[in-house]
Amino acid sequence: MGLSRRRFLTGALGAAAMTAAAPFFIGRDRHAFARTPVFGQARHLIYIRLRGGFRFTTAFNSDVATQYNPFGVAGGVAPGCEWGVSKLLEGSSFLDGDEGAARRALGMRPVPEIADQLTVVPCVDHEPSAGGADGNHGSGLERYWTGSVGGPAGFFTLINYGLRERFTTATAEGQIAIPAFCLGDSGMARGLGVFAAHRPPVVQSGSLDGFGLSIEDRVPPWARNLSRMQDERQRDRLRGDSRAVVDAYLETRKATVRFAEIFQSETLQTSRGTTPIDGVTHDELRLAFGDSEAGRNIRLALRLFHFGCPAVYIDQGGYDMHSGEENELPGRMVEVNRIISGLVAMLQRMQHPAGGTYWDHTIVAFGSEFGRTSGGNRFNSARGSDHNGDYETRWMSMPFFGGPVALPGARLGETRSSDLRPMGDIVSYRAVMKSLLDVLGCEHEDLFLADRPYERLFVG
Repeated sequence: MGLSRRRFLTGALGAAAMTAAAPFFIGRDRHAFARTPVFGQARHLIYIRLRGGFRFTTAFNSDVATQYNPFGVAGGVAPGCEWGVSKLLEGSSFLDGDEGAARRALGMRPVPEIADQLTVVPCVDHEPSAGGADGNHGSGLERYWTGSVGGPAGFFTLINYGLRERFTTATAEGQIAIPAFCLGDSGMARGLGVFAAHRPPVVQSGSLDGFGLSIEDRVPPWARNLSRMQDERQRDRLRGDSRAVVDAYLETRKATVRFAEIFQSETLQTSRGTTPIDGVTHDELRLAFGDSEAGRNIRLALRLFHFGCPAVYIDQGGYDMHSGEENELPGRMVEVNRIISGLVAMLQRMQHPAGGTYWDHTIVAFGSEFGRTSGGNRFNSARGSDHNGDYETRWMSMPFFGGPVALPGARLGETRSSDLRPMGDIVSYRAVMKSLLDVLGCEHEDLFLADRPYERLFVG
């Protein structure tokens, strides 16, 4: 059935109201969206997806009405922090007992005490000019992975694509250039057409054990070609998500051959070790982040950075909590808090091969496919939260931290406490992606032509 006039007008008026309320970081003049003054000032990105849709406003923009944050605000917040720190971020059982004391000795602290080192953008949206949020898991996740529904390439493919000249130069000089990696779902590794050759490797075990083994040098060239052609024929018969998974596998297998020596190195065997690497041992990283899937991936990400890897994508948790959120979310947030606390401590402790600390060169960002809503109540009837077209669903209050972030402790934008109406910047996910591409030094003039980088993140 077609779009009714009433529904069309409602959407149009909603978009017009938002336009009047706050600036969008979208536009049409291609030449306005070239490099910013901070182009290439960061070397690494850790991009963490809070899987399943996350109650962003409740956690990272929490000084709002109780129907939007039923858990309350945190105490003991660091002076100078502008954004609303949720009580959910107080959970710090990882700092209890003898092991907790050892983590404190590494520099780990409860998140409220280090909140002045995080910057929050309260109103990140898929489509700022749309009449409502995209609260669909499938299309919302596509927008998060690629920038739009049916996008030709995942964000991490775009990172490798934007660095293609750097990789080509390194290869010509006999150097090994490690690409961006996906340590989780392969959606960020999609790539069609000109992007296909730049898909990142995908690793889902939290370890590179076994990736250093290759039989390529034991097989004659004709057999390798035959195997490759058979793989490609089988792949070309597939469609949609199935083909994307196979593409990711084939690219990962190529990476196994290219980087076999590095994958076998002690630096990437992160399970145990007492030898300091960049000033921190494997055992210390294990103490900080633990042995969960996300913890292992964080540890591996930091070691991949040692070899020049520009970015790592990680999935964490599961927050599609239509029921039981009231009791379950505080406990589930403890791992998020541990990741934040551990990364702030370790990045500031680790010495970077290029000089300074890893903190000086690294950005950490958290995102998801959409926010979550309780429909104007503290929780839904099952004591959980849902997703539809309202402000709670569309606002992803994204936290960022690391040395290249311009205004630590700031809140870049604002929502009205009573109804979450935007009172400041509204930023598209594509603008966030373009900002990250820019600060990582990825060429991006031919990407997301209608969106400009959100310069406030990195330009002071």
